[in-house]
Amino acid sequence: LLFFFPKKMSYKHYCEETDFLLQLVMQNLMRERQVAMQIAWTREFLKYFGTFFGLAAVVLTTGAIKRKNPAVLLPILPLGFVFSYQYDMGYGTLLQRIKGEAESILDTQSTLLEFPKGPLTFEDWRKSEYLKASSSGKIGR
Repeated sequence: LLFFFPKKMSYKHYCEETDFLLQLVMQNLMRERQVAMQIAWTREFLKYFGTFFGLAAVVLTTGAIKRKNPAVLLPILPLGFVFSYQYDMGYGTLLQRIKGEAESILDTQSTLLEFPKGPLTFEDWRKSEYLKASSSGKIGR
């Protein structure tokens, strides 16, 4: 069985690069499925919440008319915000706006993404393992 790969690349390097690219493809497929599930969940939630919101609006409006008290309608306001948010998430452009904001943060405010004390290193891990071992009494006896 013959495999063709660039002449300047060793077979090992070619396999590592191929594995890496396959992992990237798989990660992206998983991310797409997770986002699709989130959108589907939002749309399903919107069906139930929309029904609740509609019934609540009718009942509260009826109550406000019968009691001649418009304050009875106040719960519609926060419910309306929740309904609008869910609708925008499921059918609107909210995800595109969030994506645009995330891209802007990555481009212009990347310092916000840094870990305190910098990225984790192997030495940090060894120190934490040493501390765990010494606190449990496994070291120093």
